[in-house]
Amino acid sequence: MNDKLQPEQTQDRQPGRETEMDPQPEFAPRFPGAGRLKDKVALISGGDSGIGRAVAVAMAREGADIAFIYLEEDEDARVTVSLIEDEGHPALSLAGDIGDEQFCRDAVARVMDRFGRLDILVNNAAEQHEVDDLADLSAEQLERTFKTNVFGYFFLTKAALPHLKEGAAIINTTSVTAYQGHDTLLDYAATRGAIVAFTRALSTRYVSDGIRVNAVAPGPIWTPLIPASFDAEGVAEHGASTPMERPGQPNEVAPAYVFLASEDASYMSGQVLHPNGGKIVGS
Repeated sequence: MNDKLQPEQTQDRQPGRETEMDPQPEFAPRFPGAGRLKDKVALISGGDSGIGRAVAVAMAREGADIAFIYLEEDEDARVTVSLIEDEGHPALSLAGDIGDEQFCRDAVARVMDRFGRLDILVNNAAEQHEVDDLADLSAEQLERTFKTNVFGYFFLTKAALPHLKEGAAIINTTSVTAYQGHDTLLDYAATRGAIVAFTRALSTRYVSDGIRVNAVAPGPIWTPLIPASFDAEGVAEHGASTPMERPGQPNEVAPAYVFLASEDASYMSGQVLHPNGGKIVGS
């Protein structure tokens, strides 16, 4: 088997640009919608590209109006707005840093001003940075990774909760690294483990209010974060370690979020789904 699953490539900025990737990730839903999210409003962090873009388009196809947050990838965001609108639904793009609590408050306020309601929150934005040894992990990097990957989820959820009613859903993106670790993504893996615990605690607190909280733990998925995180050789081999011997595509992960947001998952809370290419992990 050829170990090069995609061309060698890197990007010098996080969280990366989908427009610069070769090949382009597959984001389009594979099936017609069934109205499972009709008249709902979803807010997705990191929704301009990768898994977030695929979730945004899939939820729009199922009937939801979409707001999404992105950091600074304006071209990717414009494409995602067009893709959502092509599904027949309005899109609101919001540029900013979820590590800033005031921005999260402002973003939710803008969603409420535009749509008048909020039914689905997808905490998805994240960053990751390789280090070969714990001694190389600076306090600045550690704080930055936790601010985006953990604090940002807390800030956005805190801002959204007053607007979430009975029947609402919160879906958090964690990772297979929360369960099996990663030898060069020490701080990232730690943040993903924190999000598993956050999901379970939040579910316990709000299940009596009729708000379901679940998570998705993807394995190696072909997203802009990959060429923005690893060297060219690592990017070319991304996904080879899975039992399926390939990376997943964003549109292979997005249906898990649609399911958890819909009434199909009405008896699920505090759970984690694992689209990871066949790796068996503890729950």
